[in-house]
Amino acid sequence: QVQLVESGGGLVQAGGSLGLSCAASGRTFSSYTMAWFRQAPGKEREFVAAISGGGSRTYYADSVAGRFTISRDNAKNTVYLQMNSLKPEDTAVYYCAADPLVVDPRRQQAYRRWGQGTQVTVSS
Repeated sequence: QVQLVESGGGLVQAGGSLGLSCAASGRTFSSYTMAWFRQAPGKEREFVAAISGGGSRTYYADSVAGRFTISRDNAKNTVYLQMNSLKPEDTAVYYCAADPLVVDPRRQQAYRRWGQGTQVTVSS
């Protein structure tokens, strides 16, 4: 059982940057694939980015590739999402997710543990 807590959300102007953090519990953090998903009002939750346990493999949605960067520090049990060149369509609640048995890291159903979410609002 792992617990996830997101932080770093807020209000930012279009073109700006924002960094999110996800702090996780558990001594086996390094064995978990970690991911970020987001959900805008009235829309389905969608994949944003994922990173393998050791950090060697990363995955991005086409909508954020080149603008967002996912990283992790296993010594700190923390996953990060650096968001640059933000657009109004990036506005959503961002969720951190984790699972040790991920086959396809882009699938929402691959993850069994979820954080509470943090709001990101991008103004135009």
